[in-house]
Amino acid sequence: MLPANPRSSLALRSVELFEGLSASRLDQLARDCTWHNVAARQPLLLRSLAGGSGSPEPEVYFIVSGSVRIAIYSAAGRQVTFRDHGAGELFGDLAVIDEGPRSADVLALEPSVLASLSRTGFMALLRDEPVVAERMLKRLAALVRHLSDRVIDLSTLPVADRLQAELLRMARAAGVADNRACLKPAPRHAELASRISTNREQVSRELAVLARAGMLQKDAGTLWVTDVARLALQVGEARG
Repeated sequence: MLPANPRSSLALRSVELFEGLSASRLDQLARDCTWHNVAARQPLLLRSLAGGSGSPEPEVYFIVSGSVRIAIYSAAGRQVTFRDHGAGELFGDLAVIDEGPRSADVLALEPSVLASLSRTGFMALLRDEPVVAERMLKRLAALVRHLSDRVIDLSTLPVADRLQAELLRMARAAGVADNRACLKPAPRHAELASRISTNREQVSRELAVLARAGMLQKDAGTLWVTDVARLALQVGEARG
């Protein structure tokens, strides 16, 4: 639940990067941020925006409530989804750090409240708060590892195994209890296809195979992963 004033320092306490910062520091950050109420499906950042001389100072965005999708689009309009971010997470940090162009498009998935901080303010925060700088280093290292794993999967695994790997990732992100995970709302077939670089028809076929094997169950807009351990075993065997 958001605080009564979603533009207060209390709202920023939900951002993992700021955990442990003093109340006075959070108050200053809340004043330094620009606050945004965005509608569902509203574009937030565009990959085509160039960096460099003459461009507006880039900002890093913190998600107070709601969620966003980070993706790119090919010249033909095909969407490739990288990841979704929810409350407490951030995006836009790469362009803030290196002052280069935006590397992806960002779209709000639902009505969201965001706080953005200028590059000047963000770099000052990293200099003044070593714990925040350390968390950013760990975040960037995790991003490199995630993208490396994704490149390996896309380069070496057939579609069926790529889909299982993505479902396993989504199940773990959603939370596993009693060897089951609930994906709600159920991801659309086109969305899954964009995540694993294939087409919707092939995703539909492979989901049906997993359902017949007793590993998936769809119920009223919810997709249940009914045997996470088995799914993890199959993904591990596919990756070698």
